[in-house]
Amino acid sequence: QVQLVESGGGLVQAGGSLRLSCAASGGTFSRYTRGWFRQAPGKAREFVAAISWGGIRTTYADSLKGRFTISRDNAKNTVYLQMNSLEPEDTAIYYCAAKNSISNDYIVEEYDYWGQGTQVTVSS
Repeated sequence: QVQLVESGGGLVQAGGSLRLSCAASGGTFSRYTRGWFRQAPGKAREFVAAISWGGIRTTYADSLKGRFTISRDNAKNTVYLQMNSLEPEDTAIYYCAAKNSISNDYIVEEYDYWGQGTQVTVSS
């Protein structure tokens, strides 16, 4: 059974940092594009970042470039999201996802597998 499990969320003050992790099990994900999305209360799920299976290609939401960094360790089937200079507007549930395609990183429906999410709360 395929599982994606996020960890690393929590409460942080504005300007602080967090690193999220997403461990995959039950399948071989080394060839999958891995992504992060987030969903704030009352809002649609939005794209945060994605990384190709080899780690060479990364994409980011324009508004997050320079603050967030995605990386992966295929030996551990794990993808990471380093979040710096956090703002209250970054408060959301963060989800990791995986897809067996190389296009349309921004689109929720392109992803085949999803984690349960981890809460990130940034206080002002």
